[in-house]
Amino acid sequence: MTRLSEEEQSIVALVRDFVDREVRPAVNEMEHANAYPGEFIEAMRRMGVFGLAIPGPYGEAAVSTSCYVHVTEELARGWMSLAGAMGGHTVVSKLILEFGTAEQKERYLPKMATGEIRATMALTEPGGGSDLQAMKTVARREGAGYAVDGAKTWITNARRSRLIALLCKTDPAAEPAHRGMSILLVEHGPGLTVSRDLPKLGYKGVESCELFFEDFRAPGDAVLGGVEGEGFAQMMKGLEIGRIQVASRALGVGRAALEDSLRYAQERESFGRPIWQHQSVGNYLADMATKLTAARQLVLFAAERHDAGLRCDMEAGMAKLFASETAMEIALDAVRVHGGYGYSTEFDVERYFRDAPLMIVGEGTNEIQRNVIVRQLVSRGGLPL
Repeated sequence: MTRLSEEEQSIVALVRDFVDREVRPAVNEMEHANAYPGEFIEAMRRMGVFGLAIPGPYGEAAVSTSCYVHVTEELARGWMSLAGAMGGHTVVSKLILEFGTAEQKERYLPKMATGEIRATMALTEPGGGSDLQAMKTVARREGAGYAVDGAKTWITNARRSRLIALLCKTDPAAEPAHRGMSILLVEHGPGLTVSRDLPKLGYKGVESCELFFEDFRAPGDAVLGGVEGEGFAQMMKGLEIGRIQVASRALGVGRAALEDSLRYAQERESFGRPIWQHQSVGNYLADMATKLTAARQLVLFAAERHDAGLRCDMEAGMAKLFASETAMEIALDAVRVHGGYGYSTEFDVERYFRDAPLMIVGEGTNEIQRNVIVRQLVSRGGLPL
């Protein structure tokens, strides 16, 4: 917390209090009912969470990326789905801030800052997965606008977001393929169908859907930045904050699992003493705390580079890779510490174990992160001192 200003610390404390007072007492019942957290989302909107990445003159409470990490961690500590509800929104905010035309910024950012407009991004396709350059969604020039055809899948907040940053091909014949890709800023309308909510192991409450575009009409000024062919590079830049955000979610899940385990290990007794005093359980707790601390430092390192305007695709990839794998390990160890109760749906631990895998495969799988990291290691001549 030493990296944060007093105002930023107050923001984190406000979110922490909201999580402890409102989210944690209700989350187990809501999560198992797969109920949309409408009241929680509205509370986040009132607190200004959706505007944390949007500075003036469009927003009021832009904070450092380090503060954003802590806010995301707190939300995920309560319910990872709440952090997911603002993840894609932040990426789209950053995309418009950095690449949008003046008109696009004026049209969207003030309402995005207040949460009146919530945004999501649409990258993944049913047959493409991580291979974005193989995408088949195409936007063809027709008159003054575009006709869009294609499908996207696993789109978080697909039904309730008013704005979609759609990555598609405006020049399907371009070689290499990424030079023909653009981001269109589109809103719901005729020709866009949102499917049923996709069933998921975890990450409940917030919807993930398929989007189907069939002769969907987008205006000519929908292209982010007004220039075709820049979409792939724009989205890769936007995913830097996206991967930091996913890593921060992993911190929240890991922290919740550790805190629950530490508390339980002090309350539960066996053979006449608290179970943390048994070396096997104590070792789990020590390793969990050490891994979580290391993961947090790696995430904050990426956040600081992002704030400094330095390239951080490798650092964000490292943070996402390590934090997500750590969250999965801590969640499993939390089940072990809780014993049979860790397998019970009456305890939060089993939810952490179901939520943690999303961070491993989301926002670019960890296998993709390793590819990003090694390419940067080669191009940068190794790790800088």
